[in-house]
Amino acid sequence: MIVSRREAWLGRALLVLLMAVTIVPFISLFVTALHKPGTYPSGLEWPETPYWSNFVDAFQAADMWALLWSSFLIEAGVVPAALLIATLAGFSLGHLRPPGHRWIFLGFVLGLTLPFQAIIVPLYYQMRDLGLLNTRWAIILPLLGLYMPFAVMWMRAHFVTMPPDLSEAARIDGANTWKLFTRVHVPLSRPALSALGILMFLWTWNQFLLAVVLVDDPKNRTMAGALGAFQGQWGTDIPLLCAGSLLILTPTLIVFLAFQRQFVSALMQGALKG
Repeated sequence: MIVSRREAWLGRALLVLLMAVTIVPFISLFVTALHKPGTYPSGLEWPETPYWSNFVDAFQAADMWALLWSSFLIEAGVVPAALLIATLAGFSLGHLRPPGHRWIFLGFVLGLTLPFQAIIVPLYYQMRDLGLLNTRWAIILPLLGLYMPFAVMWMRAHFVTMPPDLSEAARIDGANTWKLFTRVHVPLSRPALSALGILMFLWTWNQFLLAVVLVDDPKNRTMAGALGAFQGQWGTDIPLLCAGSLLILTPTLIVFLAFQRQFVSALMQGALKG
């Protein structure tokens, strides 16, 4: 595909513009977090005396170690289980294709259209009846169900594109369905699994509504959910609030930067197969 120089420069200009729109809010948060506590910074102005201690104060005021541990437990309960269930279901729908698989797939598609906010009230009463309110299970179990439509469709799209010759060769060598799944398809699905795992990690970490509605104790919430309590306590201290927000965003940024190659690899793999 031949691209003219004008189109190339236009594409680069659009990328730079998009990058600026994305980065400017983070720069504004960072600059505001360095102002004197209790002040109201006006605009994007670098302070004469940066207060780096705001990050330490926000870390201690929010009890970040407890929030990190709570978020880790929630991530450990959601991401591995969701990956396992989605991989099994995606392999069944995309490769084994049992009777009625099209209707089952349609059910997952309809699940994507379900507004999350529409089920928060009945979900609250259900968690109350199960005695799970104000526990981490009130976040873990609903997230597993909410992630399934997208996760199953993601893995199904991957298994559908797998060459059938691989399965036929494995069958000839005596592999049963379980060995075909664990020794052939799962190793080849690492890019798709990595990308899906990153997405679910980010979504779980940034989960706010479930954490605020179903869990009262901030130390049992996700980091993003605990920000609501932090904002209620320090809402008038804008620099400290911005410092706390950046501390909450930092782990997700580190995870994405560490695994960005796997994420891009999975997207490119899907694009090339498509």
